[in-house]
Amino acid sequence: MDTRSIMTQRVVIQWTLSSYYGWGIYGLNLALNWATDPSIEAISAANIRLDQISIDAIRRQALMPFFRRSIDLQAGFEPFANRGVTAHAPVLIALGNGFVSNTAAHNVTLDGSPSIGVIFFEDAMDAAALARAKRFALVITGSTWNEQLLRAYGVEPVRTVLQGIDPSHFHIGPKLGLMPDRFLIFSGGKAEIRKGQDLVLAAFKIFGARHPEAVLVTAWHSPWPHLARTLDRTGKAAPIAFNKDGAVDVHAWARANGVRSEQILDLGNVPNALMASVLREMNVAVFPNRAEGGTNLVAMECMACGLPVILSGNTGHRDLIENGNCYVLEHQRPVPGAFAGVGGVSGWGESDVEELVTRLEQIFDDHAEAARRGALAANTVSKLSWAATAAGVKRLVLDCV
Repeated sequence: MDTRSIMTQRVVIQWTLSSYYGWGIYGLNLALNWATDPSIEAISAANIRLDQISIDAIRRQALMPFFRRSIDLQAGFEPFANRGVTAHAPVLIALGNGFVSNTAAHNVTLDGSPSIGVIFFEDAMDAAALARAKRFALVITGSTWNEQLLRAYGVEPVRTVLQGIDPSHFHIGPKLGLMPDRFLIFSGGKAEIRKGQDLVLAAFKIFGARHPEAVLVTAWHSPWPHLARTLDRTGKAAPIAFNKDGAVDVHAWARANGVRSEQILDLGNVPNALMASVLREMNVAVFPNRAEGGTNLVAMECMACGLPVILSGNTGHRDLIENGNCYVLEHQRPVPGAFAGVGGVSGWGESDVEELVTRLEQIFDDHAEAARRGALAANTVSKLSWAATAAGVKRLVLDCV
């Protein structure tokens, strides 16, 4: 008899929850979707920072048992500070390039029974990384591209579960039309070489000069502003500018690249739950990203809101592209490993600035076609909810126990 359907399985999420960046949003939505699931008792091994979790009172109330369990677990780590601990439950461990993970609360290196890796990566794996991969009973990737790379490296078992969106926030809906005389171009994602903000500025300089009503709306801030310095490697834009607080100074960087300040609207740090109403005001979203270990969560949220989206035809973006649901940047040149700092991993793509400008012109000239593709995009992403992600991860976890 299969008793899993009537038993509750504790599952530990090893990374920090937040409303302000990708990993945090992933963990937060796993916790929310498992909060009412009788077969899963989720718990966090990372410090709970309520100031980083911007959600409504109903969601916060649903998570209170999760918060209490997590705080109790983390208190139990204190005697084991700076040491290794094995939990008597499966542990989902966040992984990046090189199969490297952060520690849990009290600087504890956490393993599970079993340890299950969740990975988004863009760099080549060396022998040390592949040795670290053996720690995991299962590796869950965020894109077909990542799964293919890992299988080529001989990493098994590996499965893909795509990220999701919260359809209660991100969906087609009315816009207020607060800037009706402007053509609003959205660009989101933390400032770094992978995300291609240098290509966005280069294209906008051309497009904005032709169309003075165009405004570039940016959401480029992150907890890791130092990563923006990687954009200086390309030579495609002036050196990145920072303000006195160490954050990227978007206006100063735009001016250095020949873009007028009045054509830039920098959103700053916006919690995930408040982004949807901003996105619905946009005319287009642009993502000439060089590599995505996942599908690109920000792009998914734009698509869910029915925006016409311009996507580079590489890496994780390929999981989103289907049946004319977006404008694809098809001209993808290889990105040299030394230039990108990726050690030669296959799949990265360098988008063509002129093609990006052409796609912007297409959307500017044909609103009906842009709306049609936006509707198709929303239909695509409607199948990729956080509920579906949580169900997929749960199924794989229970199969490992």
